[in-house]
Amino acid sequence: MKRIAVALVVLVGLVSRNYGLSPTYTACQLQKPAAASPLTGCPEGTLFVSPTDSRADFTSVQEAVLSLPESGDATILIGEGEYFEMVNVTRSAPVTLLGQLDPETAFDPAGNASQRNLVQIWNNIYVKDGLTDEETATLTVAPPSGVQFGNVNFRAYNIDFENRAANYSISQALVTSVMYANASFYGCAFASYQDTWYTGHGASTYAVDSIIYGQTDYLFGFGTAWFQSVTLANRACGGGITAWQGTNGTRYGAYIADSRIMRSPDANATTVTDYSCFLGRDWNPEAVAVYLRNYMDESIQPAGFTPWDGETTVPNTTYYAEFDSYGPGGNTSARVPQDHILTAVQAQNFTLEDVFYGTPAWIDFEYEYL
Repeated sequence: MKRIAVALVVLVGLVSRNYGLSPTYTACQLQKPAAASPLTGCPEGTLFVSPTDSRADFTSVQEAVLSLPESGDATILIGEGEYFEMVNVTRSAPVTLLGQLDPETAFDPAGNASQRNLVQIWNNIYVKDGLTDEETATLTVAPPSGVQFGNVNFRAYNIDFENRAANYSISQALVTSVMYANASFYGCAFASYQDTWYTGHGASTYAVDSIIYGQTDYLFGFGTAWFQSVTLANRACGGGITAWQGTNGTRYGAYIADSRIMRSPDANATTVTDYSCFLGRDWNPEAVAVYLRNYMDESIQPAGFTPWDGETTVPNTTYYAEFDSYGPGGNTSARVPQDHILTAVQAQNFTLEDVFYGTPAWIDFEYEYL
């Protein structure tokens, strides 16, 4: 059963925006008639993964990843189906994962990013028996050790990533872990509860046109993460949506722009009450979270941000900021004093190019909205 899609059916009516596709890869992603090669329209050398198609090079995504040479761009087309596995990308050369799409639904602007996705990659591992947070991730993009930089350009299109071990009472169970790498995601979904998304040391990440489900600190990390036109779906309220360890003098932090933040359709009514979720809390005193032009429903706390466990106030050394928040939870009049309510002029200092110190070559800016 496509677990994520059950909740997303309800999200369609809540998220009124068009959704995108990649002009570079759409022809490759579309399912082909039985008589045609599934790789028609794909870049030369593309590998095909499928659990059911006898023409596939591999039945497992991780097997395909492990088969890649150390150098050269690599593209993997993933056929329709569920993949119960953990994917670990350690090579430094570019890797692109493409989720297959149904041509009858791929271009329907009434749907959303995940509803048309045919590929689900999931595991059910959570933090226990000595496992670290990072070791539970469904998708890991990182070098074998932290002594060198890993993937310079990892991209994933139209794939649902999920950790099904989690519920609102269990410990950490990651979906995505990126460390010492550049990674971007297009039209994807990410579903867990605590610690869904991790942008770790030395990492730069970007997600667009995607949906992220979580509960406690579900966007967390040390690096730089930009979330553009995403939906953040609160399954429960614990800690904050963001929890970051910033570094003085850097732009390391979480940046959420032109997005929607709302109660998840599958949230327990007793865990997500009106005005119960915080936008963030300080994992260290230099924590950074910036919210730009976002809709916030009534699940967001009027105070906006909250101290870390054991603290009484948000440190003044954090940098929390909002510009043009709107919706029932977007009223900034009762925010904590440490939340900077930006003017239009001040908000101009927070562009993607400013945060990443230039225009990142590893982001697909040609990804188009329908």
